[in-house]
Amino acid sequence: MASQTIESYRAGAKVVRGDAAACKKAAIELLGEIGLPKGLFPLDDMQEFGYNHEAGFMWLVQGKKKVEHTFKKIKQTVSYGSEVMAFVEKGKLKKVVGVKTKELMLWLSIVEVYVDESAPGKVTFKTGTGLSDSFDATALELGM
Repeated sequence: MASQTIESYRAGAKVVRGDAAACKKAAIELLGEIGLPKGLFPLDDMQEFGYNHEAGFMWLVQGKKKVEHTFKKIKQTVSYGSEVMAFVEKGKLKKVVGVKTKELMLWLSIVEVYVDESAPGKVTFKTGTGLSDSFDATALELGM
């Protein structure tokens, strides 16, 4: 994504800055609105969260370079970069930037996260290599 394009998506967005708790709350609210598990962004050091409803574009910025989190129920480790961006639709994050998952010894970029209408209890993560894996949505809820 070219930075010029990104800035145009950020224009007119609702942005929360500075307060980590307020940023996390805004992220949780957005995930709930679009029907994704609310624990998808288990980040406690968010410094900025923005969402442009018209463009369907969201981003978050955290204070650390990256944060690794292991979802214990599914034994899956995910790395969140200092900035995460995605386009948002009902039940879906697409063109995701800044999120990787560890498969065996490799880190693979996550490019899409979605809940299929035919299987609403499952969340699917698609990587840039075309591989995908589905997990029980409850494993990705808050506090997991």
